[in-house]
Amino acid sequence: MNPGERKAAFSLSSIYALRMMGLFMILPVFSLYAHDHLSGATPMLIGLAIGIYGLANAVFQIPFGMLSDRFGRKPIIAFGLVIFAIGSVVAAMADSITGVIIGRALQGSGAIAAAVMALAADLTREEHRLKIMAVIGMTIGLSFSLSFVIGPVLNGWIGVPGIFWLTAVLALSGIAVLHFGVPQPEHSTFHRDAEAVPAQFKDILADRELLRLNFGIFALHMILMASFVVVPVALRDHAGLGAGQHWMVYLGVQLISMVAMVPLIIQAEKHRRMKQVFVGSVIAVALSQAGLTFAHDSLVGISLLLVLFFMAFNVLEATLPSLIAKTAPSHKKGTAMGIYSTTQFLGAFCGGTLGGWLYGAYGLGSVFLLCAIIAAVWAGLAATMRSPRYLSNHMVNVGQIDEGQARDLAARMAQVKGVAEVTVIAEDGVAYLKVDPHILDNDALREFSAVIVPSGGEGVR
Repeated sequence: MNPGERKAAFSLSSIYALRMMGLFMILPVFSLYAHDHLSGATPMLIGLAIGIYGLANAVFQIPFGMLSDRFGRKPIIAFGLVIFAIGSVVAAMADSITGVIIGRALQGSGAIAAAVMALAADLTREEHRLKIMAVIGMTIGLSFSLSFVIGPVLNGWIGVPGIFWLTAVLALSGIAVLHFGVPQPEHSTFHRDAEAVPAQFKDILADRELLRLNFGIFALHMILMASFVVVPVALRDHAGLGAGQHWMVYLGVQLISMVAMVPLIIQAEKHRRMKQVFVGSVIAVALSQAGLTFAHDSLVGISLLLVLFFMAFNVLEATLPSLIAKTAPSHKKGTAMGIYSTTQFLGAFCGGTLGGWLYGAYGLGSVFLLCAIIAAVWAGLAATMRSPRYLSNHMVNVGQIDEGQARDLAARMAQVKGVAEVTVIAEDGVAYLKVDPHILDNDALREFSAVIVPSGGEGVR
């Protein structure tokens, strides 16, 4: 990547990280705070407060991306961050569970993910776009893990209201990064690899393999949110660990699980054992939740089972988007990822709400039991999935061409070694490919970059 692309990658990643940490820092501490300090708090409403951001995010994510096509990326991202900051202030000032629910819903309504991805696409050349998406993805994972450690530490210093105030400051800092750190794109265009196309929704929703993966991310985030309605309670009230010491458990859990996931990812991607690693990780989630059903009164038991859970969670968070990208047609990847993200947020909403209701009605163990059952169902579905093709998405800017030239280009590019699929969209001036990177003839493919194909059939620069 050139300096401008690197600057875009790291500045957009920092905006994403600031928002993600604001959303998740309260996850390991909110249940205890709400029960002790918020009027009207019931287990179900506590779960709703934890998960409601997911519903709002699911509703507004794709529309915000579409609005950014019309009104510009930066204005829509800034608008979303302002809404997020207002929601944080509302939650910080609330003395009732209803106020926090409203604040968390506003936080989720500032759904900037699709607009950020579209801006990232505007600022990078086609051949480097996967790199910037990978940087953003790694930043999301790191900020998520850090939030579980930082949240309990900050809770001891400034309390949950202080965390919400800090979240508002982080959101406003994101606006400053957006204006002073993110380069201004020369022009904004629609990117099929990064944005959803409404006309493609039917095809993506009818694809059984994609549906299977979408159920997976729904189940994973449902389990995460339901679990953390009750994990803080289990640590304090059942295992006897004071709230001020919870960070030590989360620090150890996150460090061990992040190290343990690395060889599994290598096995999945480099050694092409994706299905085995994927199914095994889903089974690990089920086992961890089943164990927590019976061992939630043991500090050692909770800690070990959380290591197992987060090791599997981290692997699945990394492999699920990879599987979506491998499975979806290259020119429909943006739509597939948009539906995938929407499903993820819906899972978070359902998990928080259902987890809170179960905890209030049937006790703490019932939440873990339900999560184990959901994971077991998911494991059964995952076991029947097709082994993925180990293909990567690749794009080539072919310049201004007409439909006839696009068909000719597609036929010629399909003959290049390592190219498995080609779709050339004339109106985009882009060829969307599925390639085997291990055998791809990059030099031959590069010859098609920004070419005009005359009627004689030979390309000229």
